[in-house]
Amino acid sequence: MLVAAAVCPCPPLLVPEVAGGAAHEMDAARAACADALGGVAAARPDRLLVLGPAEQSARGTHPQGARGSFRGYGVDLEVGLGKGDAPGARPLPPSLTVGAWLLTRAEWTAAPVEGLGVGEATTRDRCVAAGRQLADSADRVALLVMGDGSNCRTVKAPGYFDERATAFDADAARALGAADASGLLALDEELAYELNASGRACWQVLAGAAAGEGSGPGSGPGSGLEGRLLYDEAPYGVGYLVAGWS
Repeated sequence: MLVAAAVCPCPPLLVPEVAGGAAHEMDAARAACADALGGVAAARPDRLLVLGPAEQSARGTHPQGARGSFRGYGVDLEVGLGKGDAPGARPLPPSLTVGAWLLTRAEWTAAPVEGLGVGEATTRDRCVAAGRQLADSADRVALLVMGDGSNCRTVKAPGYFDERATAFDADAARALGAADASGLLALDEELAYELNASGRACWQVLAGAAAGEGSGPGSGPGSGLEGRLLYDEAPYGVGYLVAGWS
């Protein structure tokens, strides 16, 4: 059963060493992520799954101890997914590497950790099925859901400006802030692809995990979960959202 979730963005700029002199610009986002993870730890889960968008070679499960690096961003920094080592494990994709960094920063010890790389084009139905499977994997399951909103909020954004981006991100923010699984599942797959919203599939996996106990908006879809929207900004023209479900 899903007992808690933290939803966080996954830009490498969350990591101060990567951001360099611009690190302070993400201070509020880092604080919100720490708040969301604190709520997850307080739920005392038996298992934590870190979900994040991934390219083909990094999709699927990643064991506790798998490692990721920020060397591709010019920083000699490596992090592991939870405690221990996993010899022979594939390198974590960037999204899960940022998630592992957040957990390291939070000194996470509340539960064993595993990762799941999710294809950005994964269909809504497959996301729901994956979420339900995750929710059924332990008595008390928690998720750390990594992913960004649209990257088309301004003319200087990576995807340039698209007038549809603000409304898409607002719909996602409303659903995440209300723990509204139905609202997340209503996000349009094709529009998310056109707006380069990397978090859509992972958010819909979260919705599937929550909807396993029922369906509907408000304080959780029949599961007793309540949502808090902790951060909703687009500092680089990319929608970054942080939410906590507990």
